[in-house]
Amino acid sequence: MNAQKLFLTFFGSGLSPKAPGTVGTLASLPLGLAILYFLGMESLFMVTLAVTIIGVFEINKYERLTGIHDQQHIVIDEAVGIWLALMIALSTATTLSYPYVEPLAIGLSFVTFRLFDIWKPSTIGWIDRELKGGLGVMLDDVVAGIAGGLLSVVILMGIAKVF
Repeated sequence: MNAQKLFLTFFGSGLSPKAPGTVGTLASLPLGLAILYFLGMESLFMVTLAVTIIGVFEINKYERLTGIHDQQHIVIDEAVGIWLALMIALSTATTLSYPYVEPLAIGLSFVTFRLFDIWKPSTIGWIDRELKGGLGVMLDDVVAGIAGGLLSVVILMGIAKVF
């Protein structure tokens, strides 16, 4: 496996025969958490931005090479989406004080990101259908990650009202 395919499949996780998007999201979750806890939010943001930009260009090259748009084994976009959802949810979780709020934020980030990534409502679906190339592949997951993070925040704050 060459470096490009290793990057696009997030170290081969996208080659899973079942649910490659979910497997790619699960594979990228520990790395995102490690960057958050050891290097901080700013570092994860910069890594996410860099991976997004590199992803657009690498997906464009890969699609020209294969002639196929948005292949299932490309899951680098899932990594970016879950990292965005994590940053949004965990930045709110740190301001709340009920038990298990951080693990709940992590779990909600995963579930809500996957919900928006699979369902593709509104703008997310339009981006997925209409934008071609690396920009379309990456941008729908960027928006799904932001939407998932925001929904996680709403749920976390709703739970805080109960406690």
